[in-house]
Amino acid sequence: MQRVTPATSRRRDNGPKSLVDCGSFATLAQKAESLEALDRALRQTLPSPLREQVRFANLRHDRLVFLASSPGWASRLRLMQTQILAAAHAIGTRASSVTVKVVPQPPAATPPDRSKPLSPAAAAHLVAAAASFTDPELRALFLELASFAETADSPAADAG
Repeated sequence: MQRVTPATSRRRDNGPKSLVDCGSFATLAQKAESLEALDRALRQTLPSPLREQVRFANLRHDRLVFLASSPGWASRLRLMQTQILAAAHAIGTRASSVTVKVVPQPPAATPPDRSKPLSPAAAAHLVAAAASFTDPELRALFLELASFAETADSPAADAG
């Protein structure tokens, strides 16, 4: 009978690592610092518009891994693979290939929509609902909410 090996034991390089396997914090900080320095050195050799749209991510085995903000920028970076590898060799980094992954930039944070004013009809329903409550605290809350209704002299009513 053949023994089935779980998928997690077959993939050793991919996925999250155990904290014990990561080494000390100082080791991780040193690796991050060296990757940041390599990022600066490699992107400095790129033309200006491309430089702002890509980021060096990792040196895995002998492969330089870059992240690009769109497929177009990724293609432009792939066209410069020879120049990138020459720059890497010039600073003492052993690399034989360049990989580019497309990672779209997160959408810009949008300010939350201003709340729409409460219509007079909605306020009337809140007042009617408040009248049906026996709990005075809940009735007061509904009446307070109804007081936020748009009136004829409010700025929102003038704009509409």
